[in-house]
Amino acid sequence: MDQQIYYGDLNPKDLADALTAQYNRGNLQTQIVGDRDNLKVQIATRRGSVSGGQTALTVSLKKVPDGVMVQIGSQAWLGVAASLGQSAIATLLNPMNLLGRLDDIAQDIENMQLADGVWAALEKAARAHGASKQVASRLRRMVCEYCNTANPSGAGSCVACGAPLGNVQPRTCPSCGFVVLRGEKNCPNCTRQIL
Repeated sequence: MDQQIYYGDLNPKDLADALTAQYNRGNLQTQIVGDRDNLKVQIATRRGSVSGGQTALTVSLKKVPDGVMVQIGSQAWLGVAASLGQSAIATLLNPMNLLGRLDDIAQDIENMQLADGVWAALEKAARAHGASKQVASRLRRMVCEYCNTANPSGAGSCVACGAPLGNVQPRTCPSCGFVVLRGEKNCPNCTRQIL
């Protein structure tokens, strides 16, 4: 089961509607089940479709803090494999049968690429709503190496101790507590060696 989280101002219905718009046509049909925060979109071959084999795929859409988690289940391949096998046997018996099976083969190839197409449709819908797979800024934190306090992303100094964040984090002498520069081997205050 493949899984992604799209962060942003997005809800499961936005993605479900995008999948329905993309796949409720031709030989495929969609069905949405569930509630507002936890939806499943089932994409399957229509009954009585004139070309290609039967296939089905379920996409789970669940609201999570700051976004939507998407899981795509395993695709049912048996109908597609049977249809491709039937095309191969028909072509072996008489190569001219290939012309009559071109629609079936084209539909089978499209069905085999269903999961990739679903991811592309989800990506497009997420971008349209300003969402992405990057972690929301609310969840990104910089930890102060000096006092271990979590700070908002982009902060220049620690909210708890005021120390600068990043590689310019000050060191202190273990003996007297005086702030020592990174390159200094001895404390300028007490002259003790810094390890």
